[in-house]
Amino acid sequence: MNYYELHFTLINAEDYQQDLLINELADIGFDTFQQAEFGFNAYVSEADFDKQVLDDRIAHFRGKFHFSYEINLIPQQNWNEVWESNFEPIQIRDKVWVRATFHQAKPEFPIEIIIDPKMAFGTGHHETTSMMMGMMLDSDFNGKKILDMGCGTGILAILAEKLGAADLAAVDLDLTCYDSTIENTQLNGCGHIRAFCGSKEAIPIEQYDIILANINRNILLDQMDRYAWVLKPGGELLLSGFYEIPDLAIITDEAAKYGLKYAGHEKNKEWVAAKYIKM
Repeated sequence: MNYYELHFTLINAEDYQQDLLINELADIGFDTFQQAEFGFNAYVSEADFDKQVLDDRIAHFRGKFHFSYEINLIPQQNWNEVWESNFEPIQIRDKVWVRATFHQAKPEFPIEIIIDPKMAFGTGHHETTSMMMGMMLDSDFNGKKILDMGCGTGILAILAEKLGAADLAAVDLDLTCYDSTIENTQLNGCGHIRAFCGSKEAIPIEQYDIILANINRNILLDQMDRYAWVLKPGGELLLSGFYEIPDLAIITDEAAKYGLKYAGHEKNKEWVAAKYIKM
C-alpha cells in the first residue's frame, strides 16, 4: 500500500488550532501525524486520499490562520525510512520505556515496549496515546480481561498485558494495523493478545473488565452502545482521540445513555483522555 505524506506549514497558529486541523484530517482518513518544523506531517493511504474532499473540509480554517500544504507520494517500500528517521524513544512517567528495535534498551524502566509501527498508528508519541498509557498505569489490570478498540500498533494491549492482564482482544479495521499488532505482540513476547480485523462487529462477544479505545469522536459515539454491552458492571472504559471542547461533553452525554458514568479526565494541549465506569 502506498501512502501520501502531506506537509502542513502553519504561520502564527496557536497549538489548539493545529490540533483542530489534525482532528479534521483524522475524520477523513488520515491516520498518522508527526510534528515537524513550522507545522506537521499527515499521512493517509493512497486509497483513502481525495484532494477535493480534503480542500472542502479544511476550507473554513483559512479565515482563522494561515497554512499551506505540500503532497508527496511515499511508496510502501520507503515507509520504514520515513518513520525511522522521526521515531525517537519516549518514556511514560518513570515506568514505561517505548522504543523501536533499533534503539537501545533501558533496563532501569520496569516496563519496556518495543514498537515497529510501519504504517500503523500508535507509538506513544501522540498526546492521546501517552495519556491513555498514563491512565492505564493508574488502573488495576492484574488478571483482567481487556478489549483494545482501534488498536493500531497494539501498544495499549501490549502495555495492558505487561501490567498483568490475563486475556486481551485487540481490534482494528485496518489490515495493516491488524498485521502490525500481531508483529508487535511477538516482538514483546506477549502470549495473551488475540488480534481481530474489523469494526465493532468484530468484537468478541465476551464480558470485559476494561475497554480501551483511542480512536476519534465520531467512531466512539457510533460504538458506545457496543462498549456498554460487553463491559462488565463496575468495569472501566478509557477513551481518547478527541478534544475537551466540545467533544468531552458530547461523549459523556452519549455514554450516560448506556449507564457509563463519567469518572474524570486528563488533558494535554486540547486533547483529552477520559474514564467512565459502568453502573
